[in-house]
Amino acid sequence: MRTTSKWKLRAAAVSIVILGALTALVPYSGSLAEDAPLNLDDFDMTFEENFDTLSVSPWGERSTRWIAHTPWNGDFGAARFSDPLDGFPFTTKDGILRIEARKGDDGNWRAGLLSSTNPRGDGFSQKFGYFEARMKLPPGKGVWPAFWLIGLDRSGFTAEIDVLEYYGRAPYEFSSGYHIWRESHGGKNQNDGFWTAVPEGSLSSDFHTWGVEIKADRTTIYFDRKPVWGFDTPPEFHMPFFPLVNLALGAGWPIDETPNPSYLYVDYIHVYQRKAASPTE
Repeated sequence: MRTTSKWKLRAAAVSIVILGALTALVPYSGSLAEDAPLNLDDFDMTFEENFDTLSVSPWGERSTRWIAHTPWNGDFGAARFSDPLDGFPFTTKDGILRIEARKGDDGNWRAGLLSSTNPRGDGFSQKFGYFEARMKLPPGKGVWPAFWLIGLDRSGFTAEIDVLEYYGRAPYEFSSGYHIWRESHGGKNQNDGFWTAVPEGSLSSDFHTWGVEIKADRTTIYFDRKPVWGFDTPPEFHMPFFPLVNLALGAGWPIDETPNPSYLYVDYIHVYQRKAASPTE
């Protein structure tokens, strides 16, 4: 469902917001002034994946926590997503998940994807709340890691939030945004997005967090728990969403210089729900 020509917004009007050492390039569809700082004391954790072990199967045959494909069996990019094999594409060590992309002896690239919901809609999903992943991204041209969410009900459209998309050709920025895919149902697609600038190479040299809080009226993207962009929540987002994480390749860019193998490291994926306000608040 994801495309290979995601965000060509350089010609769009943008404003520049300074957040400490972080510079965010933000389209005019939202205002950071509307987005409160994140305080996890205001939340209860509802999904905790720390990758001490990994429960995964190709399609949830063994009632595993994760499946290794998109629930609609839609591969994308220049690497095929592999069923879990012994030592590939997923390994865990010391509470860190490693997702590997590798070029095989047959000349074909294979990589890994995890989805918390299977084709029957079984698994974890949640309406509203805060979704977060802590990751260290792979270096090198052609890599295309992502942390993203999909709305559970795809009967009339597909709602997608790209919390992080990273293109290895540009190690000084990452992309975020959202889509409402209606074209396959005879409607018009809707999307918006932005770029966040970071110190060159910093996303591959250390772990960082990417998160999104979906509320009934407002959706906010966070980087290292600082708000970098917000937009009014579309009505199509008033449904449960489920998280996906993957290491893909290409995104329309050549992969002839992509390091073989390449690794995405994931420390955790956590999801939270806001606590109910007390009567005195």
